[in-house]
Amino acid sequence: MPILRSVFLWASTNVWLREHAMRKAFVRRSVSKFMPGESVEDAIEAAKALTPRHINTILTRLGENISHIKEADDVAAHYLKVIGLVQAAGLDAQISVKPTQLGFDQDMEICFRHLAVLADAAVAAGNFLWLDMESSPYVDGTLALYKRLRERTPKIGIAIQAYLHRTAQDVEPLAAMGAAIRLVKGAYLEPASVALPNKSDVDANYFKLASRLLQDDANRPGALLHIATHDIGLQQRLQSVIAERKVAASRYEFAMLYGIQTARQRELATAGAAVRCLISYGEYWFPWYMRRLGERPANVWFVVKNAFG
Repeated sequence: MPILRSVFLWASTNVWLREHAMRKAFVRRSVSKFMPGESVEDAIEAAKALTPRHINTILTRLGENISHIKEADDVAAHYLKVIGLVQAAGLDAQISVKPTQLGFDQDMEICFRHLAVLADAAVAAGNFLWLDMESSPYVDGTLALYKRLRERTPKIGIAIQAYLHRTAQDVEPLAAMGAAIRLVKGAYLEPASVALPNKSDVDANYFKLASRLLQDDANRPGALLHIATHDIGLQQRLQSVIAERKVAASRYEFAMLYGIQTARQRELATAGAAVRCLISYGEYWFPWYMRRLGERPANVWFVVKNAFG
């Protein structure tokens, strides 16, 4: 794993660094490139601004690993509010949550009940709920939650990480059930025994997994692939696969993050491709920000310019 990426991923877990860096003005200026603000209202306004460009969105509140189970009630209530705000605004803005925000670490059944309420509310509002994937110890539990929720509704998806060795096996039962999958590369600090350490290997596995999920036998009711990468070369290779196999446009979307490859998002949308921009918001942004820099070290230059600008 490249040294710079390792440093950022280590920093994402360092409590002392988080507490001190979040007070620095240049860090706060830099993070504004990747999130429109800390409130859900900021995220809603950003989603509204993307709509005329035919770019739809996913909204997610930053934060993970709550300390007390009662906090899960507040998080669930917040997301219920978001679903209502999205519906009132008439936006095509889906919702994405982390299980550890809803009590995964404390009580799996309480976590499931919160997710079930959110899934039901999303369906009632004509919306869609995504489960984020966290670090490798949470994969089995998150998959189990997803499969239980999928029995309630097809309007639910799950993020899957291409850098994990296990993912090729994980996608097979998901493909068989017609799962909606947001395929990401992965952004947590993992040992080489668990995750592919080299970028070229991750890229190759991403292409292999995405190609698998675009095969005819994966075209089942509810199936959807989010091609969630900012790698234009990889996107273009998969566009060639899509064209060659005549994959229906309803089976895939391009998913990218707010503030990253903005020109490419507009280019794809202008060409008629379905594009969905993930907008993050919230006060607990430092770990997420470090992981974004670890994923894409080219963004470090933006930070440097803000530090000395």
